Amino acid sequence: MDLSIALSAFTLLFFAEMGDKSQLLVMTLAHRYHPSPVIAGSFAAFALLNLLAVAVGQALFDWLPQGWLLLVAACLFLFFGVRSWQEANQGAEDAEIPARSRGGFMQSFLLIFVAELGDKTQLAMLALAASTGDPWAVLVGGTLALWSVSLIGILFGCTLLRRLPTHWVQRAAALLFIGFGLLALTQLLINGAVAEIQG
Repeated sequence: MDLSIALSAFTLLFFAEMGDKSQLLVMTLAHRYHPSPVIAGSFAAFALLNLLAVAVGQALFDWLPQGWLLLVAACLFLFFGVRSWQEANQGAEDAEIPARSRGGFMQSFLLIFVAELGDKTQLAMLALAASTGDPWAVLVGGTLALWSVSLIGILFGCTLLRRLPTHWVQRAAALLFIGFGLLALTQLLINGAVAEIQG
């Protein structure tokens, strides 16, 4: 496991998820239930989502040419960067919580799972796993990032988000996404140049 890849995954996903809808969800759920089942439910949902993402990413890494993976990863990161910047300018929308529930753990698990399935952070993990070929580093770094953001939302979120404007965090995430996209494009160009030299 490459620690630099784990750290990159942690940094990218931490900023991408800070102030996002899932953090607002766990903040709201923590007001309704005791924090323990909310933490357990959200952690379990993120762990399952991340396992799915890196499994698909590793399969793509094994079966598709590296150049195509870098191109797709770059496009995804640049797209999410532009979208995150636009969301920062538009302002975050509050997540809706259904009125009926079966318990803190189950509601937290289901809401986070549905909210994050196919979301930019899951697709970013998939792209990272596919482009780096190190699914364990991406899984560890990404999961720790999403767990950390959830804990901040549950334990300190109300105070933190009052003092730190959400759009600042979203813009930081946008710049990180764009940076990773440009890095993937640079790797693609370098790999292409090396292939031409070797050919």
